[in-house]
Amino acid sequence: MTPIILVVDDDPVQRRLLEAMIRRFGYEVEAVASGEQALLRLRQTSGSPISLVLLDLVMPDLDGMGVLTRMRDAKIVTPAIVQTAHGSIEAVISAMRAGAQDFVVKPVGAERLQVSIRNALSAGALAEEVRRISRRAQGSLSFRNLVSRSESMMRVVRLGERAATSTIPVLIEGESGVGKELIARAIQGASDRRGKPFVTVNCGALPANLVESILFGHEKGAFTGATEKHVGKFVEANGGTLFLDEIGELPLDIQVKLLRALQEGEIDPLGARRPQRVDVRLISATNRNLIELVKSGLFREDLFYRLNVFPIGVPPLRTRRQDIPDLACRFTARIAAEEGKTIRGLSGEALTLLERYDWPGNVRQLENAIFRAVVLAEGDELTVTEFPQIAAYVGGYQVRIPSLPAPRAEPSRASEIVRVEIRDPNVLPLLADNGEMRKLDEIEAQALRFALTHYRGQMSEIARRLGIGRSTLYRKMKEYGLDESAEPEARDSLVA
Repeated sequence: MTPIILVVDDDPVQRRLLEAMIRRFGYEVEAVASGEQALLRLRQTSGSPISLVLLDLVMPDLDGMGVLTRMRDAKIVTPAIVQTAHGSIEAVISAMRAGAQDFVVKPVGAERLQVSIRNALSAGALAEEVRRISRRAQGSLSFRNLVSRSESMMRVVRLGERAATSTIPVLIEGESGVGKELIARAIQGASDRRGKPFVTVNCGALPANLVESILFGHEKGAFTGATEKHVGKFVEANGGTLFLDEIGELPLDIQVKLLRALQEGEIDPLGARRPQRVDVRLISATNRNLIELVKSGLFREDLFYRLNVFPIGVPPLRTRRQDIPDLACRFTARIAAEEGKTIRGLSGEALTLLERYDWPGNVRQLENAIFRAVVLAEGDELTVTEFPQIAAYVGGYQVRIPSLPAPRAEPSRASEIVRVEIRDPNVLPLLADNGEMRKLDEIEAQALRFALTHYRGQMSEIARRLGIGRSTLYRKMKEYGLDESAEPEARDSLVA
């Protein structure tokens, strides 16, 4: 979803001017006439969140400085740009100390405002990523730190918040890369185990002969090679949360011991004389259909019902495309900072490209694509040129890979860049495949075919839009062998 900018100004003329200017930049705009209305909108939990506030400092009742102060007190971290007709040094210092991201003087020019908005959005995305990483490390990541504007993910958040209020076993289902571990961490961060150990185990990556030892631990001398005591993941997670990822990959004999650990709250380390009590909140995850595994005898039915008490299905990224812009902007800000590159964000065309791709690898694939784009980027903005692999799978884009340099020739930097060109499907190509101009009657016939489809065979409307009479239209249609009831697929023939 396109970032939403909230314009706060008591002057209706100024509001309209700013709204028109910001829309030309490609952002969505909401406008309010007072500071109180701005705070109400920022506190609103329903609907799409505000990405940036453009705030007038001089307003009746609650002025801009008052709004900034209340935002800070309420821990509203939305970045703000302040504007005023009186650009004194004192006002600039006061606004920055109150939390403003930038400062512009009325009347602000379009180029100055656009740069300020890009910088503020980029800085805001980076700040949010830093907060999320910090809370993740501290075990206090909450659902408020998750990036989503889709209703399907809001349902996941609501389920997760309910699960956090108890110790009920949770099974998180979803494709690889959708963020199942992030949901598990948010559940712990919203629970009374916040800040306690969060231990992750990828069951699919455990060596078959060491699974029991890794999960439940062993005593010294319990088997050949056990030269010292190992406590195991259950003990490491004692008092906190144990996250078993890809639970469907566990061997059947280990599933029996896992079931006992869940039922009795105790484990049997290899070589130990007596069981050991543990206090663990178990959250499991899978990208497979456990019911099918149960039917095929690869997963215990009693364990499945023990784990599947509170299932949460995380939707794939392709079903919540409105989340892609926010995710892409935050990944860009963080990765650019890590790589030491100055990148303000993504172009509108690049965001459109990313939204149109299906992302079979989900959020993980998106993050890796952004990583590659940041490394390749030569400017201060990511464009479609930096996403050749994505553009190759999306209609309307042409990927041009330069030919290899001659042997022993020094390859130039430009020859290593893959060029991606945006191709509008509604534009008639003037050149044929051989590079020569197409014949005029061929272009005219294609234009008529498109008009028949676009205006659904309404002959009067077609003639009016083409600037010709109906008799001329019918004559040309007959000349080119076109029928009024042209199939809708004819429009597809315009794709170059």
